[in-house]
Amino acid sequence: MTSKAAPTGPYYHGAKADLAPGDLIAPGYPSNYGKRRIAAFVYLSETLEAATWGAELARGEGPGRIYIVEPTGPIEDDPNLTDKKFPGNPTRSYRSRYPLRIVGEIQGWVGHSHEQLQAMRDGVARAEALGIEAIQD
Repeated sequence: MTSKAAPTGPYYHGAKADLAPGDLIAPGYPSNYGKRRIAAFVYLSETLEAATWGAELARGEGPGRIYIVEPTGPIEDDPNLTDKKFPGNPTRSYRSRYPLRIVGEIQGWVGHSHEQLQAMRDGVARAEALGIEAIQD
């Protein structure tokens, strides 16, 4: 599945991992979501909003981080969002089977309110309780 409008970047990735420019974010590690299966894809977005959710909802210790990344191979629309929640890809969210190279980090980004974050976490917990897997590979 390819993107209808060719994405141009810049691209962002939200995480809790402490990484540096030149590091790679690659598939093959447990997902931050759902049953934590080994991820076949890495995810990126052209919006800081989507990356902010990724940084805030990622599992792990430490602060959320938003990295500026460049794909090292082809990217495609993220079907977890575009097919199920936001037809047309307004979140400009993508995935790739190839690593993402970190080229920088966004400093001073502002997260969601406590109420917004709790509502999102509650929604994720309800979906998990119903057996709905967050990531469909």
